[in-house]
Amino acid sequence: MTRTAEKINDLVREDSAMSDALEAIRDAADENGGEVEWAHVRDDLTSGQWGRLIEKGVLVDGDEGFRIADREAYDEALDGDGDVESYDTDVDIDAEETKWSQWDKIAAVSALLLMPGYWFDSIQTAVGTTVDLFLAPLNEALPFYAVILSVALLTGLYSALLQANMMNPEIMAKYQERMKAMQEKQKDARERKQEAEERGASEAEIERLDNELEDIREEQMEAMAENLGMFKEQLRPMVWIMLLTIPLFLWIYWQVQSIGVDETVVMPLVGETNWQSGVLGPMPAWIIWYFLCSLGFSQLMRKSLNIDMSPDTA
Repeated sequence: MTRTAEKINDLVREDSAMSDALEAIRDAADENGGEVEWAHVRDDLTSGQWGRLIEKGVLVDGDEGFRIADREAYDEALDGDGDVESYDTDVDIDAEETKWSQWDKIAAVSALLLMPGYWFDSIQTAVGTTVDLFLAPLNEALPFYAVILSVALLTGLYSALLQANMMNPEIMAKYQERMKAMQEKQKDARERKQEAEERGASEAEIERLDNELEDIREEQMEAMAENLGMFKEQLRPMVWIMLLTIPLFLWIYWQVQSIGVDETVVMPLVGETNWQSGVLGPMPAWIIWYFLCSLGFSQLMRKSLNIDMSPDTA
């Protein structure tokens, strides 16, 4: 890369709007015999951008105005052959797209109200007896390990469907794109400051690079506050999954702890055990069996229904 292309690269990294300014200067130079004056481009770029181009030596003195120092390298840089890289951190994200509806909020509150059922027997019993009205026939028809497997299949199905329909991969990709651009922008600014210090740049240039780094840090802090939208987008399907899963989980817990399950189960690496015995530390067998089945079925459902929750960066 020529020195002119490097200068243009630096300018575009510092200010993404400099690309338009450089295009305006090239057009004005073509229209005025290869030279350009401030009056030709004052409507297309700021005086600061004009001054930076002269300071960097991209524009040099001509016969009546200024001319482009190395037109060939200038053209290559602008046309994409000069490896000019800019970091677009101004990603269009609509906050309304991540806004929760009234039903989402009701689901979140309801899920929170159900959570104490893990610790209070009265709530556990109330939820367990209510869910038992629907699951009692299943519990009577199947052994308990198959009941847990059936519940895990159900939770895996609606978890996959809720995430597929309530999460927007495009929005997630926008947030990730902005954060990645900011990180690259900060890394590039640090490298340019280090390079400037190594070649003994002036105090004014070092100070300008310090100010640029500080501006990037402030921009990152502002973006982190705005990234609450990404957290809300991830959490929205989770509250519905919790609202549906907690009652089912409490029903299994109620069956094992309060009603009691006489049958035993043979588990890999454990052998024959009862449902309340600790298998992995204090965790009983029924919890381990439920999570293994739920995790396996969730992955199976995503594959079967071709559900891809990775951010769409295309």
